[in-house]
Formats: sequence, structure tokens, C-alpha cells
Amino acid sequence: MAPRIRDVPISSGSIRLGQFLKYAGMIDSGADAKGAVVDGLVRVNDEVETRRGRQLRRGDTVALGDQVARVAEG
Repeated sequence: MAPRIRDVPISSGSIRLGQFLKYAGMIDSGADAKGAVVDGLVRVNDEVETRRGRQLRRGDTVALGDQVARVAEG
């Protein structure tokens, strides 16, 4: 069964990956976000992403474990 994708609206045109992980409630702190990204546990648009500062735009999907969130228009 594929994980359910949850839309997370943002008010600006883009958001950094580390910020999005916290904002979407996928991770508790910036330190946790940094560790997950550096360890290769985060996927953006189905590709492993190791840059916490990666700019996300509307329509991008972020996966961490069984959680999947899509950047949506806010």
C-alpha cells in the first residue's frame, strides 16, 4: 500500500527543506532535520536529498520514513 500524501500549504513561493520538515510536523527540531537529511533518510520527488537548504516549491513531495508531504499553495 502506498503512503498517503498530505498537502502542506506554504504562504511563500518556496521553503527550505529543513524548515519544511519542521513545519509539516515530520520532525521535531532543526537538529533532527539536519541529521535525517545528512544521513540520507529524506527523499524529495523520489530522490535522496542531502542538502538541508534545498529550496522546495509547490508540487514538490518530501518523504521521511512512512510520512509523505507535498508542498501546496497556501
